Amino acid sequence: MANDTNVHWHEHSVTRKEREELNGHRGCVIWFTGLSACGKSTVSNLVDHKLHKRGLRSYVLDGDNVRHGLNAGPGMLKERHGEEFAKRFGLGFSAQDREENIRRIGAVAKLFADAGVLTLTAFISPYRRDRDSIRESMSEGDFVEVFVDAPIEVCEKRDPKGLYKKARAGEIKGFTGIDDPYEPPAKPELVLDAGAKEAEALADEVIAYLESSGKIS
Repeated sequence: MANDTNVHWHEHSVTRKEREELNGHRGCVIWFTGLSACGKSTVSNLVDHKLHKRGLRSYVLDGDNVRHGLNAGPGMLKERHGEEFAKRFGLGFSAQDREENIRRIGAVAKLFADAGVLTLTAFISPYRRDRDSIRESMSEGDFVEVFVDAPIEVCEKRDPKGLYKKARAGEIKGFTGIDDPYEPPAKPELVLDAGAKEAEALADEVIAYLESSGKIS
């Protein structure tokens, strides 16, 4: 059996400060959270585009994209590696699996931030304790929680994937906002009124916050 006491942290020869100086800005994690179809992916990608146009180093870690690789579900893993492997390592959508999904992506996002990258994550991340755990794992000021606030009625009306319709019909169980809770942030750094404003305006609000907080200039 592997002994994890033999695993040790190795310091890098290039410091985070040196990487940030090369990039010309600080690294951080901009964590977009909210209901399905609230606009997380749309806004985070608009922010990414605006940052890129300014010559800044940024990257979006999107919930669906990560579920295709790092946090693939049992179905995908079964096709690639077989049933036994899928049962052991595939992540579904139970509370426990969602917790592990967020833990993994939080660890990856932290690595990106340490590399001096403006890291945008777009995950429902419904449970407050999981988001708070990611915040606690990072240095002060590295975690920027952005609550993309849209009423569930608005999200259902958008519903680009048809997920709310399936959840209402009982075809999807444990769906956030329907038969599983969403816990909004208690003290987010930024709240976006996604029910009343266009995505472009919301993206500009995020950029303005990054400027005012000294993350970018």
